[in-house]
Amino acid sequence: MTTYESNIETLNSSAMSAYELFSDLKNLEKFKDRLPTDKIKDIEFDTDSCRFSVDPIGKVGFVIVDKEEGKTIKFGAENSPVEANMWIQLKEVGENVTKMKLTIKAELPFLIKSMVDGKLKTFINQLSKALALAINSK
Repeated sequence: MTTYESNIETLNSSAMSAYELFSDLKNLEKFKDRLPTDKIKDIEFDTDSCRFSVDPIGKVGFVIVDKEEGKTIKFGAENSPVEANMWIQLKEVGENVTKMKLTIKAELPFLIKSMVDGKLKTFINQLSKALALAINSK
């Protein structure tokens, strides 16, 4: 599996507040205009999943498969051509200051990896920034 980690973002929030926002994906509906729409389109949210279209793959999604209150939210890929998972890690470092990192692990065949490697690195950082902005602008 190939691992992609975002830059660490600082959230102006307690880890529990960030966890509560991110663990119900319907909460992110109001922030979807901040997601990188040049990469993903037709974004839909429900309580425990999000789905979107990615060219040339089509409709894919992530579903919450595990949560550790105040610390991590783990997602599994749905309708993906490769096995993948993603998680959000939260670590409170002060009063209303939390560090956040996103990680994607994907089972990428060599030829596909060379085509999507840079795009996934860019995507994970853009998504991390968008989520941080969602928290910091509440």
